[in-house]
Amino acid sequence: MPMEKHECIIIGSGPAGYTAAIYAARADLKPIMYVGLQPGGQLTTTTEVDNFPGYPDGVDGNAMMEDLKKQAERFGTDVRWGLVTAVDFSKQKGEFHTLTVDEETKIQAKTVIISTGASAQYLGLPSEEKFMGFGVSACAVCDGFFYKDMEVVIVGGGDTAAEEATYLAKLCPKVTLLVRRGEMRASKAMQKRVLETPNIQIMWNTETVELLGDKSVESVKVKNNLNGEEQIIPAKGFFVAIGHKPNTDIFKGKLTMDETGYLKTSPGITETDIPGVFASGDVQDKVYRQAVTAAGTGCMAALEAERYISSID
Repeated sequence: MPMEKHECIIIGSGPAGYTAAIYAARADLKPIMYVGLQPGGQLTTTTEVDNFPGYPDGVDGNAMMEDLKKQAERFGTDVRWGLVTAVDFSKQKGEFHTLTVDEETKIQAKTVIISTGASAQYLGLPSEEKFMGFGVSACAVCDGFFYKDMEVVIVGGGDTAAEEATYLAKLCPKVTLLVRRGEMRASKAMQKRVLETPNIQIMWNTETVELLGDKSVESVKVKNNLNGEEQIIPAKGFFVAIGHKPNTDIFKGKLTMDETGYLKTSPGITETDIPGVFASGDVQDKVYRQAVTAAGTGCMAALEAERYISSID
């Protein structure tokens, strides 16, 4: 059987991937999308999305991704179950790129849009998984508003944790920041902001033992890792800010990445260092990490893919 050849293949199915699919399909590129291990991406772990334009009453993360999927399919996107497990990118402009799906099926495309996203790193506690979306979050900017006027706990010692703690401090009467070591890894400027914010309490050398509650988080049991002393902190929200890992393992040695594994794109556009290969969403954005910015770069990638194809045909 001859190998399938297509104009555009999209890897990943979050806001970036679906938006790329909508634009690529409307440009008559007849895109093929492989949804990956987590169809819909990180938003499917969020019970309510309140900051995406067009949903005045908010929307469930899964429902929103289903809306985007239907819209992409309405314009002709072929959404397929499957995981891209290997890539062979041609460095010559105009030549086909080859992808391996589920370790066995090979498929080719003139353009590839990578929208595999990033995965938030969690502590790995059973109670953390139990309350995912019901008090547990990895994004203060996304979910902080739901905890306005409530006490919250945030875990982490880097710049992200410091930034999210100060963001939450504007909404919440008390923010407890748990730092595993006796010092923060955050920049001096960010540490200064945290230390000068009166309603942020830092607990040094402190680790999370368990999240407590019935249907949602009500308190956090913590332990001092120097003396073993445990205590319970009342909190309705538990924010994990210990980093994100971009889903780029299969692109190692194939595309240029930064030191933390995010794909590098040319300034102001989404093209990678390989002609015809584009990266959109959280796989190349470690600054904003929002659904709306991911969707924006998905649009950019599709428009750039269409222009690329026009230039080689």
